[in-house]
Amino acid sequence: MKKNRIKNKKLAAITKKKNQKRQHHTQFYYSFLTIILLLCLAQISFSAILNISKIIAYKQKIATIAKTAEEAENRNLELKKDIKNFSSVATLESIARNNLKMASKDEVLIIVNSKKEPPVTKKKHLLGNKKENQKNETAND
Repeated sequence: MKKNRIKNKKLAAITKKKNQKRQHHTQFYYSFLTIILLLCLAQISFSAILNISKIIAYKQKIATIAKTAEEAENRNLELKKDIKNFSSVATLESIARNNLKMASKDEVLIIVNSKKEPPVTKKKHLLGNKKENQKNETAND
């Protein structure tokens, strides 16, 4: 019986060591899997943040492009109106007469130029130069 007890104690110690080894292996595997899952979670959250920032940037670009498209359409409408207005002969003729100073075949164009008065600052400047010239002449004498 003593031999059986000793054998049982040895077997119990051996199984205890095996259980401890298994427990260490399972703890290592759980730790390793936890680290991998945390890395995956970090990668997923980083990708989500990156995608959200791209979505925001693309929405802003879409808004600016839509605004420029609307402005271009408005400009096209204005140009079409201008084409309709300037397509008649009378409006083209009035533009040629008023802006481009043109005349038709039977007309004579007279342009009257009016004299422009020099600005006041130039007169003062010229007077200042005359005074300086007088001072220089008296100093030279």
